[in-house]
Amino acid sequence: MRMGRRRPLMRAAMIGGGAYAVGKHNANKNAAEAEGEADQEAQQQAAPPVAAAPAPPPPPPPAPAAAAPAGDDLVGQLTELKGLLDAGALSQDEFEAAKAKLLQA
Repeated sequence: MRMGRRRPLMRAAMIGGGAYAVGKHNANKNAAEAEGEADQEAQQQAAPPVAAAPAPPPPPPPAPAAAAPAGDDLVGQLTELKGLLDAGALSQDEFEAAKAKLLQA
């Protein structure tokens, strides 16, 4: 008779353990979400909205090289333009216009 009684108890223990683990996971998840919302509210209250700064003027176009080799100079200028684009100093349109001007020369 013992075997008949052990299985229901083991089954109940397995189900209870699984339910405990799921409940613990959900509690931790809810606590993390509440903490994130509290941090977000604190940041919103602490920092008033700041107006966007005006965009910096575009850099002057690169001076044409007099006697430099075309391949190395062009690559260097294109690399410099890409760096300015990545830094945010140039907009995508300004980058495209400067690149077209370099490739035409």
